[in-house]
Amino acid sequence: MPEVLFRVRWPDDSVHRCYSPSTVVEDVFRAGGSYSVAEFVTLSRKALTAASERVREIYGFGCAQTVVQMADIESKAAEFADQEASVVVEGFER
Repeated sequence: MPEVLFRVRWPDDSVHRCYSPSTVVEDVFRAGGSYSVAEFVTLSRKALTAASERVREIYGFGCAQTVVQMADIESKAAEFADQEASVVVEGFER
């Protein structure tokens, strides 16, 4: 199963490399796409849940790293909860 890293630029200009065990994130996000923080969190949850389910279908168990990645995303997003800010998905790496 091809792993994908997606580069994210947060409103404070920090860039994080986020992990997905599946290419499903490329179906949910667009390289160069800008998303409100809330929308980014919602779409990340959708993408990482689907990616973990793909792992479950193949190996019989979900991907624990997606849980950790989602927690990291939610933690960072909380820093911008009171702002109308955007997150940019800069691109994907395989």
